[in-house]
Amino acid sequence: MANTIKLLENLLDYCAVKNKVISKNIANVGTENYKREEVEFKNIFESNIQSTLKTENSKHIGIANAGSESDQFNVVIDKQSEETSGINNVNIEDEMSQLAENTLRFKFASKKSGEYYRLIQNVIKGGGRV
Repeated sequence: MANTIKLLENLLDYCAVKNKVISKNIANVGTENYKREEVEFKNIFESNIQSTLKTENSKHIGIANAGSESDQFNVVIDKQSEETSGINNVNIEDEMSQLAENTLRFKFASKKSGEYYRLIQNVIKGGGRV
């Protein structure tokens, strides 16, 4: 379950970075020669597989930090030279579509994370027993 929550946290981080990049692209839709940006997502599974195990106690085994947000996400400039809007390579319809998709991903991850923490809270409180 801890791995699942970590993946959800990474997805929330990704969605936040992606939202900033999409917003920047939309804000610059009318800026001449602006090059749209995109978020590259390094494969978290690869970094988790390659991460080293860290032990603090002989009875405890934990996974070392899989990397910071900057290690997982890269903002890159789209090299596409075609000016889809006539001014730059930002296509407002594509950006709005990506924004809607990103919003759905964020809502999903935040809902699932919230459910997990509510479950933990319920267990701590004794499962609703009086």
